[in-house]
Amino acid sequence: MPIITFIEFNGTEHVVDAEAGRSLMQAAVDNGVPGIVADCGGCCSCGTCHCYVENAQAHAIPAAEHAEQSMLEGLLEPGPNSRLACQITVTAEMGGLTVRLPASQF
Repeated sequence: MPIITFIEFNGTEHVVDAEAGRSLMQAAVDNGVPGIVADCGGCCSCGTCHCYVENAQAHAIPAAEHAEQSMLEGLLEPGPNSRLACQITVTAEMGGLTVRLPASQF
């Protein structure tokens, strides 16, 4: 299983084993990572799994599709590396990925 590091806005790190084939959001929820609220359950309709994808493993993540891009535009703290964790399917190539979480979700 790929290892993913989630970093809260205050710097607290959560290193989790993420199951390939499941969403990044589900990996966070399954491991009790605070800041991934996941109100819609992964339907790309609430934006409460907003995150910032960092480092070299980001290349392993496909670009955001139109529905996700539309949701990202309405968030409080969007950035160039903003994504919705519910729209990212974990793959083995994502091992070592770092994901930062915005203050607005705490």
